[in-house]
Amino acid sequence: MQASSDTPLVELRNVSLSYGSGRERIPALEDVTLSIGKGEFVAVVGPSGCGKSTLMKLVTGLMPPTAGEVRVHGQTVKGPIRGVGMAFQAPTLMPWRTTRDNILLPLEVVEPHKRRFRKNKAEYVERVEKLLASVGLGGFGDKFPWQLSGGMQQRSSLCRALVHEPEILMLDEPFGALDAFTREELWGVMQALWLERRFTAVLVTHDLREAVYLADTVYVMSRRPGRIVKLRNVDLPRPRRLETTFEPRFVEIVHELRERIHLEHA
Repeated sequence: MQASSDTPLVELRNVSLSYGSGRERIPALEDVTLSIGKGEFVAVVGPSGCGKSTLMKLVTGLMPPTAGEVRVHGQTVKGPIRGVGMAFQAPTLMPWRTTRDNILLPLEVVEPHKRRFRKNKAEYVERVEKLLASVGLGGFGDKFPWQLSGGMQQRSSLCRALVHEPEILMLDEPFGALDAFTREELWGVMQALWLERRFTAVLVTHDLREAVYLADTVYVMSRRPGRIVKLRNVDLPRPRRLETTFEPRFVEIVHELRERIHLEHA
């Protein structure tokens, strides 16, 4: 069942989550309310250990909330949801599979592609090649992960997360382990993919410049237990470029977010 066009794609309503039980109970999130529109790019920032990654597990249905409600398409999430792609800080590519075969993997295991894979493999391979070309890896499909640089591996990981055309893309610090130049280059790659495909994206990051460069909306979380303490709309035109990061308006937004996070350490 699809929600109406004015219903947020993702909603968290007064969501709290605690780990453990009894006296050993550790609160991770507390009374979190947020909404994400279809096709929106959202970033979540905050101090280490504030529950940013836990938030992603709740949205995807990998963990149930202790209190409150998580809704996708207007329906309460009661288990892992379909139509999600995920990319992490470590590319987690299988070293014995070529880059192409690594990217094909979700199509081999995710329905409805799984049942169509053998019969339509040529079509899926063509899809992979187009994705590789779109991230600057045309001609690298036959290479193994160990033959690629860290940045090339992460580009491959993004392709794998998008190859089954997910409605929601979850990004858990996907560029955090890369050097500054490669990371900034991949911001441009990520933005181009989003502008072309308009999936809904949720980015968890420690990098405030990254958040402002990529997102429509930035949520700032408090120290544990994580609460939403600030919502900042990023009203900067797209496409954004590296030059944008030096413009006064961009710098102003980054400083505003940084000051709010520093309050959590006061």
